[in-house]
Amino acid sequence: MVRIDRVHTGSGDGGKSSLVDGSRRLKSDLRFSVVGDCDELNSIIGLARMECLRLPMHHQDGGERKGAGRVHFICDSALSRIQHELFDLGAELACPPENLPEYMVLIDDAQAETLVTDMDAWLTQVEPLTSFILPAGGPPQAVLHHARTVTRRLERGIVMLREHEGEESIRPLVLKYVNRLSDWLFVMSRWISASLGEEEMLWLPLGKRGKEDGIANSILRQVEHDNDLDEI
Repeated sequence: MVRIDRVHTGSGDGGKSSLVDGSRRLKSDLRFSVVGDCDELNSIIGLARMECLRLPMHHQDGGERKGAGRVHFICDSALSRIQHELFDLGAELACPPENLPEYMVLIDDAQAETLVTDMDAWLTQVEPLTSFILPAGGPPQAVLHHARTVTRRLERGIVMLREHEGEESIRPLVLKYVNRLSDWLFVMSRWISASLGEEEMLWLPLGKRGKEDGIANSILRQVEHDNDLDEI
């Protein structure tokens, strides 16, 4: 059982911190970098959970909002699971594999395969992609896209750590899990849009977007409109 009586120890005032095995390293060390990315990702997942739970169950006219309850239940349950797994992963990343405590239970293929099973279920309820999707949409979808990009940063950091400390410095399963998690977040975002009946924001290549003059003229017209109202 973890017992934390105080957070401020002062031991890191000099720019070093301890890994799980008690060894001290500079806070700029690559291993601390991946641990930090994992922690950041977990925090963003927490924001995604909040945005999913904040989805209104009814439209402004009082009608029931289709799919909102489903999104509340499925996403909160799934994202809660991911937060626990990321905490497990962060603890593992904070220690070289050969020094991991015997009592520590590590994520394994079961967690990685569950991500695939989830995605396969969601994909039965969304239309096939015909274009790339912009990282936008409603609040839950936008936050999930942010989480997806941080997951990719975490993945890059893990690869860099393996290059720096050797192939044995990170279990292959860790890289497998993180790689699948990024796809999982993307598919969840798409499923939320489908469940809520919201249009996805598709990317249009430059050649198909037509002439783009910026927003300067729109701004000037708004100013003229405001001036006209002031004279009435």
